[in-house]
Amino acid sequence: MRPGEPDWHHSGLLVRTLRPGQSVEIDTGDCEYVVLPLSGSAEVIVDGESVPLGGRADVFAGATDLAYVPRNSTFAVVSAGGARIAFPHAKAAADHPFRRIAADEVETELRGAGVASRQVRNFGTPGVLDADSIIACEVITPAGNWSSYPPHKHDEHRPGKESELEEIYYFELQLSDDVPEGVKGNDPIGYQRVYGTEERPIDVLAEVRGGDVVLVPHGWHGPAMAPPGYDMYYLNVMAGPGTERQWLITDDPQHAWVRELWSSQHIDPRLPFGGKDS
Repeated sequence: MRPGEPDWHHSGLLVRTLRPGQSVEIDTGDCEYVVLPLSGSAEVIVDGESVPLGGRADVFAGATDLAYVPRNSTFAVVSAGGARIAFPHAKAAADHPFRRIAADEVETELRGAGVASRQVRNFGTPGVLDADSIIACEVITPAGNWSSYPPHKHDEHRPGKESELEEIYYFELQLSDDVPEGVKGNDPIGYQRVYGTEERPIDVLAEVRGGDVVLVPHGWHGPAMAPPGYDMYYLNVMAGPGTERQWLITDDPQHAWVRELWSSQHIDPRLPFGGKDS
């Protein structure tokens, strides 16, 4: 998905699988990019300089090194041992310097409580990543939990209250640790809900598997549901037309009261996932 496709304007995502020794070259054009290893490690080559990204076994194993590449650049990514790389990107109106962010610089947040517990890796959010428009993070939801909950939206520019951002969800799933050995061949699934307002209708209830994408051009989104037995990961990529890079949301007033429950509940003890996040 790229900015400029029909009914899509600001954010984008490419995912590439590299065989051992294979490389990919990207011209950023008018977009800023993040190089995010999903599995394996890689090197980013910019202006003849090679920058290593330590990578990880998979998205559930912990945070990863990543790199930010500005607009109007050409860069290459090569992996000696093979890797799966995500390239979140967004339209940019200003230049920011190339930067490598180490895994231990990624801020991890435990959000919600009870069966709404989830783990957020804020690798590409304001305050962590110096960028023009892109906002990105990773979310881990343990099996049986609900994430992106209560449902919320960010499709209007209301200063100090809500920012206008289109959003991409990219999913990966795994069998949870308590699944019996005999079902290890199963194909994990999850679900994502998106619904609109009366003025701007949209109606999505998607069954998702590893590698699937759900687009949120507008409207309420959530919950993202991890069924029992299946841990869920999703990568969020957001950008919009506003001059301020910020993530401000409005909860669906029918469900906003759910947040009040969390003060009397505990964070799911299965969190955080990944040794690098603990």
